[in-house]
Formats: sequence, C-alpha cells, structure tokens
Amino acid sequence: MADKIQRTLAMIKPDGIDKWPQIEKMILDEGFTIVDRRRLRLTRQEAEEFYAEHQEKSFFPDLVTYMTSGEVMAFILAREDAVSQWRRLLGPTKVSTARRQDPASIRAVFGDPSFDTRNVAHGSDSLVSAAREVKFFFPDLTLEPVLTGEGAKEYLSHAVSPTLVKALTELCKVRPDDPIVWLADWLLVHNPNKPQVGDD
Repeated sequence: MADKIQRTLAMIKPDGIDKWPQIEKMILDEGFTIVDRRRLRLTRQEAEEFYAEHQEKSFFPDLVTYMTSGEVMAFILAREDAVSQWRRLLGPTKVSTARRQDPASIRAVFGDPSFDTRNVAHGSDSLVSAAREVKFFFPDLTLEPVLTGEGAKEYLSHAVSPTLVKALTELCKVRPDDPIVWLADWLLVHNPNKPQVGDD
C-alpha cells in the first residue's frame, strides 16, 4: 500500500486561542507533525476572502465578525491521511453534536456549549482546500512534496547520510568543547544544497 502522507491546514479560532497549548498537545498526541504555525489577527478583508464560499449564506456577516474578533492560530499539519485524521480529531461541526457523538474531540472538549457555532477550530475538508488554505496563511512558504517509502530512503542514503558521516568524522577528530554548536556550524558551511555563487 502506498504511503498517504498529506498536509492540511488547522486553525484555532478566536474563542479557542487561549487554549492553543492544550489543542496543540492533542494534535501532537495524535501523531501529527507541525510543519509550521502562525498566530495572527485576520482583517475583515482576509476573513471575507478565506470564507468566500459562504458569501451568499445568511451567517456570513456574523462569521466574518467572529473570525476578526481576536487572534487565530494557523498550523500546517502533516501525517498519513492528514485531512481526514484532523477532521476526525476536530469532531462534528456543531458543538452540541460533538459533545453527544464524540465527547473526546476538540470541538466537544473546547467548544462553547451555549453557542453551537463557536466550535473553536477549523479543518480543511479536502486536499484541494488544504492546498488553497495553506497558501492563504503561509503564502511565502515553499513546500516540497513529502518523500515517503523508497523515495525517503533513497534521499537519506544519497543526500543526508554522506554529509552526516563526514560531519561526525570531523567532530571526532576535532573534539570541540561544544560539539552541538560545532556540528551545527559545520553543517551550515558544508551543506551540499547550499546555493553556490561564483564565476562559471
């Protein structure tokens, strides 16, 4: 079976921002890798753009007001089947339904029981949405395709291992007082992927 490592967007909404450390712990405990995170306050224009698909719905003005009422925390999450696994961890959209059907879900635990739509967090509903939403919150981030299986093994054996062997061999010869800092500096200087500037 082929590996299904995916990336998805997770967002903690304004009503959940104070609980982000607990939510992040749940994310990590479920086997997600946090690729990046960003805390920000959406402008009205940004919220309208992000939720443009709901523009014709009656709840749209309230949604925009709610999403601009405080800071949000956006995450890029990665793991096998990230989109569906994140949506599973979130639980049903309505807080009351989440509490009945999935009491251990994020929305059940942290959502506002007196306000069904204050469900504390958002998750992309498909890979297409995830790509668009990640780009929305992290426009300058360049993400390479996730290597898995044989591709990852090949990359490690041809690109990473030779450099690490050289670095660790030198480290043993030099025996610096602070080996971690020395190794970090050596890897920066000897990075085989570092752009080369010079005459051809």
